[in-house]
Amino acid sequence: MSTPPDNVKLPDLEPVLRVMPMPTDSNIHGDVFGGWIMSQVDIAGAIPAARRADGRVATVSVNAFVFKQPVFVGDLLSFYAKIVRTGVTSVTVEVDVYAQRQRLDAEIVKVTEATLTYVATDDARRSRPLPPL
Repeated sequence: MSTPPDNVKLPDLEPVLRVMPMPTDSNIHGDVFGGWIMSQVDIAGAIPAARRADGRVATVSVNAFVFKQPVFVGDLLSFYAKIVRTGVTSVTVEVDVYAQRQRLDAEIVKVTEATLTYVATDDARRSRPLPPL
């Protein structure tokens, strides 16, 4: 893992999700499980994908996932998601995750970045075309 750069700030955007991991989300040392972070990233990425699809979506691929810094119990995580590509039925979303360390100096670090692809589905869970914009 790399050393965090100085003066990291939260993006000047509204996060799609904010959450604080609890002790049940971590190992005995207080390090949050990567799988827990992955599930939160999937939830965050699905929000703009479902909005664009105007309904149900399913995750079809995790294209990239990088853990840049550890996440600890008590960190306040902010998830920023944006659509980077659309296809006939698919939506690809980039998700960046920042942690505000809950200490006196309120350090901010980028902890994760990921790219996921979702497909729009109908009530029978079959793929369907995205609606026009």
